[in-house]
Amino acid sequence: MIMRMLITAGLALGLLASGATDVSAKKPKKTPIPVDRPATDLPARPATASNRGLGDVMGKNVAELKRMFGEPRIDVVEVYGRKLQFSGKPCILDAYLYPDGKNGVEVVTHIDARRSDGAEVDRAACVNALSRR
Repeated sequence: MIMRMLITAGLALGLLASGATDVSAKKPKKTPIPVDRPATDLPARPATASNRGLGDVMGKNVAELKRMFGEPRIDVVEVYGRKLQFSGKPCILDAYLYPDGKNGVEVVTHIDARRSDGAEVDRAACVNALSRR
């Protein structure tokens, strides 16, 4: 709080020293972000070329993911979505689920894959390596 006041005071002094008389005219407009917006109002994420080969995971719900990979290592429920993390020796897979907009069921809209040292790996290869087939 004190730091914010010092920064604001410093900016005001700088504007006054430069000859500006209306400090409020220089402030950028801030658009409030609604935090109580229903999750179904979130825009649907379009499928992209990078999603090719990931059809086994994209659009799946929690139960389907558990059938594919077993119990998640991490299950984080957030305000508008959910993150499930599955891991094995070959890779770590993070699946991000958001309500589908039709009936509110959370489905996978994005996945990330990496090795245990943090290096990126091919997402489709990680899905195949972790799948219980």
